[in-house]
Formats: sequence, C-alpha cells, structure tokens
Amino acid sequence: MVSSKTEDMTDEISEGKMEDSDSLLTVREVAPRLNVHINTVRNWSNLGVLKGFRVGPRGDRRFRKEDVDKFYKK
Repeated sequence: MVSSKTEDMTDEISEGKMEDSDSLLTVREVAPRLNVHINTVRNWSNLGVLKGFRVGPRGDRRFRKEDVDKFYKK
C-alpha cells in the first residue's frame, strides 16, 4: 500500500509543483555520488538519515538532488 505522503509527492511531481524529474535521483544514481553501496543508501533511507520518498506502485525510492547534496556536505 502506498502512503498518503508518497501519493502527495507523486501528485506534486505530476502536476509540476515540484522540480522536474531531472533533479530526482534513484538509489543507483545516489550511491556513486556518495561513494557508498546501493544497500547503504537504502538503509539510510529506511533509517531516515537520508531524506527520500517512495513513488509508484512498487514504492521505488527517489531522492531530491538538493537533499543528496546537502547530506554530502555534512
């Protein structure tokens, strides 16, 4: 089941209220930016260490580029 927060984020993306999809990154795109394994990115997301959200019926993770950059600079 998809959470209401995920539905809200997906609606914002599709309605153009959020930045374009070029600034949304997948787990596979985030991992090399942070020089970590993809499972580390997933774990950080699960723990809330790295801010992300889920999209689509499978619940794929997406991360805003700005959030990843901010996390990297910490």
